[in-house]
Amino acid sequence: MSTLHTHRIPPQDVIDFWFGELDEHGLADEAHAARWWQKDDAFDELIRARFGAVHADLTAGVENAWLDTPTGRLATVLVLDQFSRNLFRGTAAMFEHDERARAIALAMIEAGEDRALLAHPRTFLYLPLMHAEDLALQDRCVAEFEALVAELGGHARSAVENNVGFAERHREIIARFGRFPHRNELLGRETTAAEAAFLKEPGSSF
Repeated sequence: MSTLHTHRIPPQDVIDFWFGELDEHGLADEAHAARWWQKDDAFDELIRARFGAVHADLTAGVENAWLDTPTGRLATVLVLDQFSRNLFRGTAAMFEHDERARAIALAMIEAGEDRALLAHPRTFLYLPLMHAEDLALQDRCVAEFEALVAELGGHARSAVENNVGFAERHREIIARFGRFPHRNELLGRETTAAEAAFLKEPGSSF
């Protein structure tokens, strides 16, 4: 049986790298949060150096012991959904593992494992739904973020409630086009006239 790099790296290493030490509200500090949404070549290369082999293992179709625990499942979702976007930025490979990440995330949600997560980790468990070019999954994403915000209070709620609007915006695009037009070029898809006009609008891509 193939020996996995993931067997030599605990999944908690991925979670700690991505979130750092969460505060009492379940939130990452500003330094960690700022890295999530910025295009930063140095950060991408840091992920490649530290977790490139892990990503290769998890996408190779060999046994993944991480799937045996909730912590490992969350780490797998982060690697497949988020690290893919850092490792393959600007290429179609960014999206190659979305479906698998989404399947794991949905299984965790159906099992109620999301309810045991703190605010920011739970947010990232829902992002594979936001990345889906599927209206039903977009509806589910909006609903999950609404439920999360409803459960939180104070500072935690303020920190994550903008995700509801972000999810709604993704849903609107899928409801209108059935896909994310900004992905067309990378995926070799022909862009319609309506999509071309849309792509000229502010906020048409993410």
